[in-house]
Amino acid sequence: MLRSGTSIGANINEAEEAQSLPDFIHKMSIALKEARETMYWIDLLKATGEIDDSRQIISDLDEIIAILTAIIKTSKGKIQK
Repeated sequence: MLRSGTSIGANINEAEEAQSLPDFIHKMSIALKEARETMYWIDLLKATGEIDDSRQIISDLDEIIAILTAIIKTSKGKIQK
């Protein structure tokens, strides 16, 4: 979880210096993939009883996933124009 959770920010940071719009989309897509993986690990930890209350973490991660999804969708729309 530590690896995937910290990879989200690292990939967003790399996307800010992307060489092109497709490169930006690619890096943001990796960040989205890592966010979804992090959600998997949180769900697994909750199911095994390792963490009790994960509502705030899940809420924050849902928001990050929604934001990344919107950024990618908007960016892809710019390529198609």
